[in-house]
Amino acid sequence: MEYSEKVMDHFMNPRNVGEIEDASGVGTVGNAKCGDIMKVYLKIEDGIIKDAKFKTFGCGAAVATSSMATELVKGKTIPEALDITNKVVMEALDGLPPVKVHCSCLAEEALHAALWDYAEKNHIVIDGLERPVNDIGELHEIPDQD
Repeated sequence: MEYSEKVMDHFMNPRNVGEIEDASGVGTVGNAKCGDIMKVYLKIEDGIIKDAKFKTFGCGAAVATSSMATELVKGKTIPEALDITNKVVMEALDGLPPVKVHCSCLAEEALHAALWDYAEKNHIVIDGLERPVNDIGELHEIPDQD
């Protein structure tokens, strides 16, 4: 399986690993089929994502997509953060092998779950944000892992 240099870099030297004490929003999403679990922490002040951290249990691609997603979301407004889709994460990593595309979906859903948590804690509605799922297998077709 071929990985891009960027994927390898974010796997070997992941950015933003850890957790944020008193996070504004925390989202946890898993994938029962491959066993990956991703937890994203966001610090939001005045509608801007000031910090983002993650903890991921999973394969190298799951770690790399978590790392890239948290890098992409920092400094963004909430509407801009919603534009960070799995495709944006994959493009930023110069692509993923087809059997690992679901890892980028996990990153997108974990970000959205953290934003949902933030919205619920603050009794606000974020336009365009849908209730997150606990298992991305409910949303995305996940290939069998060999």
